[in-house]
Amino acid sequence: MDIAEGLSSEKYSELERPPRYTIKTVPRQARERHKEQTVRQRQFDTLKLVGEEVAEFEYRPVACEKAYRVVVLRKTLVVEKGQMWLFEPDRFFFYITNDRTTPASEIVFLANDRCDQENLIAQLKGGVKALAMPVDNLVSNWAYMVMASLAWSLKAWAALSVPEHGRWTEKHRAEKRSLLRMEFSTFCVAMIQVPCQIVRTSRRIIYRLLSWNPWQGVFLRLVERLHGRRLC
Repeated sequence: MDIAEGLSSEKYSELERPPRYTIKTVPRQARERHKEQTVRQRQFDTLKLVGEEVAEFEYRPVACEKAYRVVVLRKTLVVEKGQMWLFEPDRFFFYITNDRTTPASEIVFLANDRCDQENLIAQLKGGVKALAMPVDNLVSNWAYMVMASLAWSLKAWAALSVPEHGRWTEKHRAEKRSLLRMEFSTFCVAMIQVPCQIVRTSRRIIYRLLSWNPWQGVFLRLVERLHGRRLC
């Protein structure tokens, strides 16, 4: 935080975000915003983003042997109260990476597209219940949180391990992304709680899936990748 605040203004450059979508037809006239007028008349506090700037610096944590590239995003905010502007302290967002070639602005965009921090926090709280405190001491609760977080990491690792090949590459990539963003309870039903009959023969073990779900193809491709060979 101190390093980011100590950077000179020359180190920062304005961040220009691309439009969320392109208008292919004639743009429509924007509607009058009645809500903003009501908020202004009633003197409510409104937080608004004025500008975004991005910079980068090298940082080596105390316990690390090498330095990492840190991209910092500085957001300038103001609080509107009626007709007055009350400036808020700048807010900083940090992105640590070992990518030395991608521009700093692209690092921010990639992080926004891939991280889904709010979904991650929501799933850790309500999905795998990693932030629950079921035991009466901090060490046991820490161990519980680590085990629950490992379950969430296993879901992400399984999604990233799904192969993409052949003429269905685009479809497989979309399924892979959906699996990566899937809620943990849905993942358990689709990929873990699968009813299966195990048949033992003299030379092999046969697994017979007793039900079908839309993710069965993804499940079989994942098993194929884990075994390193194609399924018969």
